[in-house]
Amino acid sequence: MGKVIAVANQKGGVGKSTTVVNLAAYLGSRGKKVLCIDTDAQGNATTGFGIKKKGLSVTAYDILIGKAKMEEAIIVTEFENVSVVPATADLAGAEVELVQMEDRFRRLKAQVLSVKEQYDYILIDCPPALGMLTLNGLTASDEVLIPMLAEYYALEGLTQLMHTLRLVRSNYNPSLEICGILFTMYDNRLNVSRQVVEEVEKYFPEKIFQTKIPRNVRLSEAPSYGKPVMYYDKASKGALFYELLGKEVLGEEFDNKTKWRMRRAMT
Repeated sequence: MGKVIAVANQKGGVGKSTTVVNLAAYLGSRGKKVLCIDTDAQGNATTGFGIKKKGLSVTAYDILIGKAKMEEAIIVTEFENVSVVPATADLAGAEVELVQMEDRFRRLKAQVLSVKEQYDYILIDCPPALGMLTLNGLTASDEVLIPMLAEYYALEGLTQLMHTLRLVRSNYNPSLEICGILFTMYDNRLNVSRQVVEEVEKYFPEKIFQTKIPRNVRLSEAPSYGKPVMYYDKASKGALFYELLGKEVLGEEFDNKTKWRMRRAMT
């Protein structure tokens, strides 16, 4: 049975969709069957895989409100072993509609369970808010991966998210674990970046990924071509660092060569 990982942070612009798209692509390239569920009305993970939103007949909105089953929404992408449940702007209405529904926090979980055995990994791209859609994502997941910026305001957001995770564990999903905290758009030349990492390490020892995703032009360009960065420019820093993140998610230790590649790429 597959592992379900929610990629969540109520702050926008921290690289949630970028992480879902590029982590999924790497895991797929390693022979893992991956399903990405886009629960953000912006649909960035959907377009990141080159899926055209116009004309989609079944989306995440339909499965959340019970109009369709998960199998009906799944699109097999051109990228190795990766499938997607797409999202469109219609999903914004689900926040309001879910309030009136029975088991409103567990609706996504029921759908995920129906396909869980078919995949090695299911990645849920949560919206930048701690509303109904994010709570559904966290309730449906085994683990949560938290992308964040190495900035002081991000520490406040992390505190709020931890409070939400405690509520979810208490009421809906007691087995939810933290997969890891991923620093994105990271610049190790800045004192503030290193200071924020040190502060987070005090409270979450052994929960921070060794991999820290730097700013990278090719990584920013790839979504406009509808491709994960490893398919857009495999030699780029963005592709390298999401490969390293993928290795960590798979539980692989970094050998000396890998550590050298990481240090060299960060300079």
